[in-house]
Amino acid sequence: MTDFAALLQPDRGQPARTIEVIHPDGFADWLATQPPRVRAMLTAGRVTGKAGNKAILPGEGAEDWSVLHVCDEAASSPWRVASQPDFLPEGTYRLKSGDLGAAGLGWLLAQHRFDKYTKPEKDSGQRILLTSDPATIDETVRLAQATALVRDLVNLGSSDMGPAELEAEAAKLTKTFDATLTVTRGDALTTGYPMIDAVGRAAAKHRAPRLIEIEWGNPKHPRVAVLGKGVCFDSGGLDIKPASGMRLMKKDMGGAAHALALAHLIMGARLPVRLHVLIPAVENAISADAFRPGDVLKTRKGLTVENTNTDAEGRLVLGDALTKAGEAKPELVIDYATLTGAARVALGPDLPATFVSDEALAADLIEAGTAVHDPLWRLPLWDGYDEYLKSDIADLINAPDNGYAGAVTAALFLRRFAPEGVPWAHLDTFAWRPNAKPARPKGGDALGVRAAWAMLKKRYAAG
Repeated sequence: MTDFAALLQPDRGQPARTIEVIHPDGFADWLATQPPRVRAMLTAGRVTGKAGNKAILPGEGAEDWSVLHVCDEAASSPWRVASQPDFLPEGTYRLKSGDLGAAGLGWLLAQHRFDKYTKPEKDSGQRILLTSDPATIDETVRLAQATALVRDLVNLGSSDMGPAELEAEAAKLTKTFDATLTVTRGDALTTGYPMIDAVGRAAAKHRAPRLIEIEWGNPKHPRVAVLGKGVCFDSGGLDIKPASGMRLMKKDMGGAAHALALAHLIMGARLPVRLHVLIPAVENAISADAFRPGDVLKTRKGLTVENTNTDAEGRLVLGDALTKAGEAKPELVIDYATLTGAARVALGPDLPATFVSDEALAADLIEAGTAVHDPLWRLPLWDGYDEYLKSDIADLINAPDNGYAGAVTAALFLRRFAPEGVPWAHLDTFAWRPNAKPARPKGGDALGVRAAWAMLKKRYAAG
């Protein structure tokens, strides 16, 4: 992984080029203060003060130059100078204002590359940014590492990211942070987590289903459960997806990647919680042993589920995992899942559909997401749609066929398995960026991790 720590350094007055960030509304006034040579150069370069304009500004001598960046991002935005590393030559830089704020994150992520399957670009050196607030460096680096972890895991082809590889990633975290890893598979999974087993049993032996668990922290601290849907490839099962719908299903383990990234932040900051991570890791494959439409599935909770759609498998595996999380008596539960296309139809790729059982938790999450520019959008756990989950022969079905409120009914299904009376948040996230932006390339991305981390930091302030 990119050595982010080397790219963000304390400002001790060392030589550095200056980056001046100007808002478009202030460009004309700023331009009027510049010497003729600068104004002439900007005119020739068609720099008009539009957001996104950037230029190298000449100084008195040949080596005496600085940088102009016209930006309409808020001063609190992590993406404020995110376009600069790709524009600038290697070297050391500082913001003229001296106030870096959250912008270090975008600077770091702009220099991260996923190049497992291509020849790495020729090393053009590092772009180092100086900050006058060195106390923020560690946190910014951890945020960059967590975001890059999600991107890297989601971008991997399913040939390199199956249930075993997810387990290996969890093992890396446990080794790094001295946590405990437990993996349930085989007969123990069949009897203890029947929905996880049902969804994953059609996969090849080396991609067999499992429940991955991490525990970390002082048992006396408040217990927090973080879950992630780990469907490493989703064919749709016997209700097979069309080719267009299957194309990006390597990213269906994006919820698991988010859970691991949030765990990385929690453990890296030594947040005073007892962390319990649960990842049901499966491949929804097709074989003679695949679960079928119309099957009635047992569950860890004891409910029975009539399977009406094998392509609504994520909620099944999460249901058993949520039941297990509740058995340990957590005081807070968060789950991430690339769960429904309905959430994307409603909110597009940028906004995780967020369902929360507790008003205080909902307010804290939304506020935190807004503050750190990792927005969430709350959708309702609408009781009136519970009737859509009724079955004629079992306790409930997994997927209504009426086409209504697909993201809501999926969340209502999960609510049946979430621990009663415990604040619970379900984030139906896309884990993918279809269009590139500065420091946010097309491909896997973390959507909702920084928001949850900001909320947890505030709720369980680290000493």
